Amino acid sequence: MPNPKRRHSKTRGRKRRTHYKASTPTLSECPNCHSHRLSHRACPNCGLYNGRTIVVPKAS
Repeated sequence: MPNPKRRHSKTRGRKRRTHYKASTPTLSECPNCHSHRLSHRACPNCGLYNGRTIVVPKAS
């Protein structure tokens, strides 16, 4: 395999990485309490997932 003959500058590597950005997570609406929650996870407000109560929510 060929190896680089000279060192690449920091700027050159940073230019290449400009498109690596963190994207915001996709939120969906809970069918029970209509609050926003992460997809494929139990609702933090009511604890419902797939029509069943999975997690007992904290009493605040």
